[in-house]
Amino acid sequence: MIKKLFLGVMALGLIATSCSSDDDNGPTTQNLTLNLSGLEDLGSDYVYEGWIIVSGAPVSTGTFTVDGSGTLSQTTFAIDATQLSTATAFVLSVEPAIDTDPAPAATKLLQGDFSGDSATVNTGIVGDFSNAAGDFFLRSPTDEMGTNNGNDENGIWFGTPGMPPTPNFVLPTLPAGWAYEGWVVGDTGPLTTGTFTAFNAVDDAAPFSATMQAGPPIPGEDFFMNAPTGETFPLDIRNRTVVISVEPVPDNSPAPFVLKPLVGTAGTETAPSTHPFGLNLGSLPTGSVTR
Repeated sequence: MIKKLFLGVMALGLIATSCSSDDDNGPTTQNLTLNLSGLEDLGSDYVYEGWIIVSGAPVSTGTFTVDGSGTLSQTTFAIDATQLSTATAFVLSVEPAIDTDPAPAATKLLQGDFSGDSATVNTGIVGDFSNAAGDFFLRSPTDEMGTNNGNDENGIWFGTPGMPPTPNFVLPTLPAGWAYEGWVVGDTGPLTTGTFTAFNAVDDAAPFSATMQAGPPIPGEDFFMNAPTGETFPLDIRNRTVVISVEPVPDNSPAPFVLKPLVGTAGTETAPSTHPFGLNLGSLPTGSVTR
């Protein structure tokens, strides 16, 4: 009996020694905390995913969603302590909710390098919009057959009028995973003018334009056909808000994405007069992460 008691005491001692040894090694995980503003609800098909860059390679820090008020579903993530301590940067991407690819998607939204235990993140990984600019004009070329029909207030085109019109955007070339999209705010909400990545070519769609002739070799749209519910076409664009957004590709939302670097108001003058866009950097998400 004494022998069994002695062996039991020894076993307890070994367990205590083992636990103490683990404590001496310190924690195996460390918290990464996100403090991000300006993100929007991605709907049910997509989520945000964080990544730390360790030895040049991305390591996922986990996914989260954002509700309609911009609140993150999770802000603190337990990460391998060694990996987090040696990470050089943080990246935030937009990912499919059901994702079989372990690598980050091309739609990388925020990025920042660690300086000590924190990193300030911004949309520089998408592009530098600090000097973004451009002009647009009102004209309705798809409803004309060689002559002006006198309804130029029903169309908008991004550039400088001429024969042919020419582009004038000061915007960065976007990386893979992103495209520009034009919008006119109608009576019930924003109406797309189509997405584009080149400024000197037609955009990818003409959902509302007439069919009498093709539009010019710049992005834009006339508003004559297929009016959405609540809208009355032809649409008078004068005095309406005009927006250029940056959209993820693919895009599951019919509304503009959170990145809206250019916003303008259409004046009352049609072509050859032009109307300027204003810089809208306040729409760009920002924030910081700490470890």
